[in-house]
Amino acid sequence: MNTAPTFEFEAAYSGPAFAGPVAGIDEAGRGPLAGPVVAAAVILDPQNFPAGLADSKTLTEKRREALAPLIQQCAVVGVGIATVEEIDEINILQASLLAMRRSVDALPDAPTVCLVDGNQDPRLSCRTELLIKGDARSLSIAAASIIAKTTRDAIMRELSETHPEYGWASNKGYGSAAHMKALNQYGATPHHRRSFAPVAASIKSRASLAAE
Repeated sequence: MNTAPTFEFEAAYSGPAFAGPVAGIDEAGRGPLAGPVVAAAVILDPQNFPAGLADSKTLTEKRREALAPLIQQCAVVGVGIATVEEIDEINILQASLLAMRRSVDALPDAPTVCLVDGNQDPRLSCRTELLIKGDARSLSIAAASIIAKTTRDAIMRELSETHPEYGWASNKGYGSAAHMKALNQYGATPHHRRSFAPVAASIKSRASLAAE
């Protein structure tokens, strides 16, 4: 059984009733304790796209980093970011949807249809189709997942230069053992999501110790 993503969903909107581009949308960074959430919208050319597109989670970091510039060269790409402050203010789900809307706004040409990974509607101004596990089913969403992931990884590597003790260059802000140890030892940075339970617990614990 072939489980590789295809253009099946994009092709369904290629008739005269949908005279415009179809974009795939995905996000990266809902789970980490630090850093922004990043979304990407990608309009692929069915006749010109890199081989090997797949859900970014199934690819090695080296393969993702190799594919990302190839996607940028032959596709129309928009990137949207929601900040840590926005995540803490409106919650991670709403921030993810906000980043998706911003990624579509960043496209030079407005899509006629957007294929969105997952089951949450980002409330776009165009027709939207939600696809569960869309990054494994749609080539456009797979490309978006790669762009979103590599863009966010680059942000975390840059932040790690200022805060090397948290290991963000390798853990990308996820709650690894090394990250949690540093969080409890050095405290939260401005890049930590204070609305996330492990960060909030660490802040509370350090405040209690300081008050003793």
